[in-house]
Amino acid sequence: MGVPARRVSKQKKRQRRAHWKIDAPELTNCPQCHELMAPHRVCPSCGYYKGREVVAVK
Repeated sequence: MGVPARRVSKQKKRQRRAHWKIDAPELTNCPQCHELMAPHRVCPSCGYYKGREVVAVK
């Protein structure tokens, strides 16, 4: 079994984990209604995806 030769200090461990932050979601404009939407998803405001209606929105 592999055993660590030296213990990793708290500072070194926290420096390594400092880059694990969450990014803001990328949003694009819907080509149909020009509202903000997540890419590769059905537009929640108009229900269109790739130029055709997928979900009927009231």
